[in-house]
Amino acid sequence: MKRKNLALAALGLAVAALLSGCTTPTATSGPPAELHLGYFANVTHAPALVGIEKGFFQDALGDTKLKTSVFNAGPATIEALSAGAIDAAYIGPSPAINTYIKSGGASAVIVSGATSGGAALVVRDGINSPSDLPGTTLATPQLGNTQDIALRAWLADQGYTTSTTGGGDVTISPTDNADTLSLFQDGKLDGAWLPEPWVSRLVLEGHAHVLVNEASLWPKSKFPTTVLLVNKDFLAAHPDTVKALVQGNVDAVDWLNDNPADAGTVINKRITADTGKGLSNDVIARALENVQFSVDPQAAAFPVLVKHAAAVDLGTDGSIDGLFDLRFLNEILSASGAHPISTHGLGKE
Repeated sequence: MKRKNLALAALGLAVAALLSGCTTPTATSGPPAELHLGYFANVTHAPALVGIEKGFFQDALGDTKLKTSVFNAGPATIEALSAGAIDAAYIGPSPAINTYIKSGGASAVIVSGATSGGAALVVRDGINSPSDLPGTTLATPQLGNTQDIALRAWLADQGYTTSTTGGGDVTISPTDNADTLSLFQDGKLDGAWLPEPWVSRLVLEGHAHVLVNEASLWPKSKFPTTVLLVNKDFLAAHPDTVKALVQGNVDAVDWLNDNPADAGTVINKRITADTGKGLSNDVIARALENVQFSVDPQAAAFPVLVKHAAAVDLGTDGSIDGLFDLRFLNEILSASGAHPISTHGLGKE
């Protein structure tokens, strides 16, 4: 009986410590054989591209093998994460918010930032102001993804109606990024709100011009574009593995910021491996001018993003308390003498 009581007491202390949020998670099993990571072959996902290409993730993961899958947009990535097909993903903030609210906080948490900036509305000749947009057709990567919500919210601010089924003052056509470029070149689209390198590809290869740089819509021109999201069950079972993944992300972001002259070459090498075709040097150079790499997920911007999604009927105006778990990130930063990153009251740090 005494042994049983001691076991129950130990269990109670472990649960209390976990609920308190004062300690990092405790593993429920050993290191997994594999960690399956999702990402996009986009410049806005450069920390993922560099982390894979330079071996930062695998070095940090040790005996756990890194497996990867390439996606085109956030909603499809979330489906894979929710189904257990992948364990973690680089993703835009809007799908991360959506899955968190829909699951009541049970699905996934953001463990680090990756990229800010690098999204814009590009349009054809003849469109020079918002007043030229009624009757046009604009593309986004996927219904409900970060750029799709940004475009719809911006159009609403201009007084225009849109519909998730294609109607309204401006028609929004969710389209695969590669198809968007060819359709724009063929004159079948009037523009698109896209992430890099697709903004630069439409500008340089499709002769589009930027009507709205999303950076101009945010305080200090900073907004979150890509974060690192982890399945919550995977985090609970394998916290040391998640910490290693975060370490790989920190190393990749540091490398990008320390090696700007070589960044384009490494990014392009990974994009070529993933898609079968690399980008021109001009496209890579222009795209990198418009993005910043940081492990700060800019949590303060997320309540605004929640309101944007709810306003255009592509999200629930619910609570995102607990969306961030930056404890591993801040442990790593603290060990290197760097300042901790704030969740702005939206999670553990």
